[in-house]
Amino acid sequence: MLRMLMSFVVPAYNEEAYLAECIESILRETAGLEDLTEIIVVNNASTDGTRAVAERYPGVYVVDEPRKGLTHARQAGFLASSGTLIANVDSDSRLPPWWVERVLREFRRDRELVALSGPLHYYDLSPKQRRAVWVFYGLAWVTYAVNRYVLRVGSMVQGGNFVVTRAALERIGGFNLDISFYGEDTDIARRMHQVGKVLFTFDLKMHSSARRLKHEGMVRMAAKYSVNYLWTTFFKRPYTAEHIDIRESVAAQHAHEKA
Repeated sequence: MLRMLMSFVVPAYNEEAYLAECIESILRETAGLEDLTEIIVVNNASTDGTRAVAERYPGVYVVDEPRKGLTHARQAGFLASSGTLIANVDSDSRLPPWWVERVLREFRRDRELVALSGPLHYYDLSPKQRRAVWVFYGLAWVTYAVNRYVLRVGSMVQGGNFVVTRAALERIGGFNLDISFYGEDTDIARRMHQVGKVLFTFDLKMHSSARRLKHEGMVRMAAKYSVNYLWTTFFKRPYTAEHIDIRESVAAQHAHEKA
């Protein structure tokens, strides 16, 4: 019997508008590897048609997690998975060509690697806005390099675009359920750094929606992510405990505009 190679865990809270394209992008990239890969959609207390969308695709495994929260969803997907590698992909993201091939190549090349990540490429931003995002990523990479290679206090992964080994994730006890949103990826990077090699590379891009950036503003989001990255790295907890539910905020805005 073949051992499952890679499990895709997709947290989904009220994501019926985005989920289909995410699943289809994974299916395209895993064509020919169907016996070695699995897709787990975690229906995280959704009140829309998220579950029905996932069920349209044969072979996609749906897990219901009634406790709302990103880390609860990621943990539920991890516990339901069977892969040697756990790929964490957000439901508003889309795998670009060769994403799976690059992931497998990196893990086969470096046996000490326990976590691999890369940046998000926002498909619904203007070219000028994308350039601003890449400036932020450049500054973030410098901070990551100092923390990892000089201070040796942590590393960096991008939430929604990171792959970890099952063995390492089990060793650190899974995801930190005390963190609801901000800092969850930094916490994983920090704890994974303690048990093996964590690599952030610009060669592993993931297409994603910029809806949160648009809703909250790019400068505000950059500040929030920066503060919470540093706080979680050095104090082992995020600075910001709460986050805006953009799905409910956008729905309320649309209702107000129609009124």
